[in-house]
Amino acid sequence: MSKAASHTFSSLTCGIDRAAKNDVPTTIVVFGASGDLAKKKTFPALFHLFEQNLLPKRTRIIGYARTHMSVEEFHKRATSHFNAQADKGVVEKFLQVCEYVSGKYDVDEDFANLRNEIDRLEKEESIDSSCERIHVYYMALPPSVFVDVATHIKKNVYDESCTNRVVIEKPFGHDLESSRQLSKDIGALFDETEVFRIDHYLGKEMVKNIMSLRFANVFYEAVWNRHYISNVQITFKEPFGTEGRGGYFDQFGIIRDVMQNHLLQVLCIVAMNQPQSLNAEDIRDSKTEVLKRILPIQLEDTMLGQYVGTSDGSKPGYKDDDTVPKDSNTPTFAECVLHVDNDRWRGVPWVIKAGKALNEARMLIRIQFKDMPNSLFPNLARNELVIQVSPKESVYIKTIVKEPGLSTNLAMSELDLTYKTRYHDIKIPDAYATLILDVLNGDHSNFVRSDELDEAWRIFTPLLHQIESENIKPLPYEYGSRGPEGVYQFIEDRTGYKRTNLEYHWEAPQ
Repeated sequence: MSKAASHTFSSLTCGIDRAAKNDVPTTIVVFGASGDLAKKKTFPALFHLFEQNLLPKRTRIIGYARTHMSVEEFHKRATSHFNAQADKGVVEKFLQVCEYVSGKYDVDEDFANLRNEIDRLEKEESIDSSCERIHVYYMALPPSVFVDVATHIKKNVYDESCTNRVVIEKPFGHDLESSRQLSKDIGALFDETEVFRIDHYLGKEMVKNIMSLRFANVFYEAVWNRHYISNVQITFKEPFGTEGRGGYFDQFGIIRDVMQNHLLQVLCIVAMNQPQSLNAEDIRDSKTEVLKRILPIQLEDTMLGQYVGTSDGSKPGYKDDDTVPKDSNTPTFAECVLHVDNDRWRGVPWVIKAGKALNEARMLIRIQFKDMPNSLFPNLARNELVIQVSPKESVYIKTIVKEPGLSTNLAMSELDLTYKTRYHDIKIPDAYATLILDVLNGDHSNFVRSDELDEAWRIFTPLLHQIESENIKPLPYEYGSRGPEGVYQFIEDRTGYKRTNLEYHWEAPQ
């Protein structure tokens, strides 16, 4: 076992610049360095941290992939998705710490060459094996090679004399059985303290803000329960379809792609009880406790959809993609009602909804409160707290007020915190940059633990198996619409959600 932290940290307590201040020599190996994920997310995130002086000064980055290319070609690919406004001088300095090693994912000799490159770079910096060091192995890879690569890392690259951290991208399995097997295989190679299962939604600014909003403000936590809240909706909408990636998406579908991981993790943070401390394991204990109290989802509490082409032919349907089987019943839209069976939430329905090729790009959490008892003003619209995660980060409370002037009419307005307006001088970092920084800081609080993963699959696996075994046909919906016909009625019938009867439309302040 490598040198590992004796306890876990949280960036809420140890500071985001812990790694930079400690300046422990660090080597980051990006496996799959020639792939889309690495060039679109991983390398831009690493550059952002470098630009902000949040990487240790003695950091070296090594790209590893099967593609044969020169270091110059690698540099060109790694910077292909950097911001066009990035300072060229800073980019050049960043590339000076980036190297490339070509190798296969199942050949011992290639991994031994990688280890030799790590040793060579550390020797260049006069760093010997007696020094404290950190090695990060970031697997920006398809799940089919996770175990092979992890096995070869442990056999040929893993260094007992330093701290080793392995970052794994989703999907973490296909169902409960495959997830348990993956966890068993990875667990046989690495200690749980060395494993960082990355879910980039946990790195989004507004998701990370939920704990502060809840537990640092007495008036929120006072009403955060079944006595005041009627229902909660967590919605993810994309305005585009699979765009040529249909063959890959068809293996998973929207439930595995978005709901079982991203949206369920967000639900945990909204629903969990206050952790004992800000220690990473206490936070993950609270999230896991929520998952344990969620009942498996029933098919009758689920709506499935699959987008079709627009009537004018301007946008294709899901099955118009040549990589998608023409008889595919894979859902591109799903809406599920869940129930958390504990004292805080018993009786409160939770809706998670996700879809591709919808009318807009949006991810939000909508908490609708109950009707005002014995109100002086009957038949009012309900108060709602809305946390918009993207694209315009904001928190607003839909509140009833008297119309200004001589009128005595009531109107729906909002108490609004729009980040772009309030914090206009602060650039909100990409979620991947935030999470890579957590890895460097040794902070597990925004990563998925193995028992969390197990519970998440327990909730969804029976539903997924029933959909597949019974070949459930999803409802059609037109590309660019709000979803299948009856989507809002489905929510209202199962949750008691009430739409506002006062004219209202929220717009982000300019």
